[in-house]
Amino acid sequence: MNRFQLILRRVAGSHALLVGVTLFGVIVACAVLAGFVYPDDPRNMVGRANVWPGSDPRFPLGTDMLGRDLTAATMHAARISLLVGVLSTLISAVLGILIGATAGYFGGWVDDLLMRFTEIFLTMPRLLLTIAMVVVLGPSTGSVVLALGLTSWPTMARLVRAEALRVRQLDFVHAATTFGMGHLRIILRYVLPHTMSPAVIACSVLIAQAILAEASLSFLGLGDPSVMSWGGMVGAGRSVLRTAWYMTLIPGLAIVASVMAFMLLGNGLNDVLNPKSEVR
Repeated sequence: MNRFQLILRRVAGSHALLVGVTLFGVIVACAVLAGFVYPDDPRNMVGRANVWPGSDPRFPLGTDMLGRDLTAATMHAARISLLVGVLSTLISAVLGILIGATAGYFGGWVDDLLMRFTEIFLTMPRLLLTIAMVVVLGPSTGSVVLALGLTSWPTMARLVRAEALRVRQLDFVHAATTFGMGHLRIILRYVLPHTMSPAVIACSVLIAQAILAEASLSFLGLGDPSVMSWGGMVGAGRSVLRTAWYMTLIPGLAIVASVMAFMLLGNGLNDVLNPKSEVR
């Protein structure tokens, strides 16, 4: 059995990956189709207020207290969650891989310096630090992405460092050093490729955490006021929680589904990419 067949076998046998991909596909479809199905601003008042889901075929998920279509709002909000999750994770991954690979490969005082710097961020409450940065920068999608990206990289850095420490002890790295290959070339050619599998798995978890953090910020009123977000919808529904609980339930379920999708993707990718995993 070649490597490609083995990967396909692991993919088919990973129920977590299949469920995660399905949920992820639904969320991406909502985000992509939102602009075609509902081209107008989702914040527009398009009907009567407090229409319950299923009561009016024009509004499958009902309307909120201002008469805004919850179906349009939920689909458009998927764009913001995916945008924030992917971009903030990209920033975190670049910083974490750069710092972790450098620390793990060189070791010594370089490792000590970079890891002490990393531990400073680990000792700070991540959400509070993110809130402080968003308050300073101003509530917008860009500031949320930047704040989440700059506060999420330590986990990636520690993971990549551990892999780099292991890889630098391997024979082919010693051989490359003996033949006079430069440090940067060794890191790019040998160290980083061997850290990609755990880094990809960690990215799926970071995206889930970023989506949850963005929802928390929007719930607290620190999200971008010019766009619809699931957290903002949950926050707006608090005032009518007893009489129209669906306004909170619908975006809440969307948050749960998106976080679950990326967590399952992470577990599934671990089953596929981890050489020690076995499909039964």
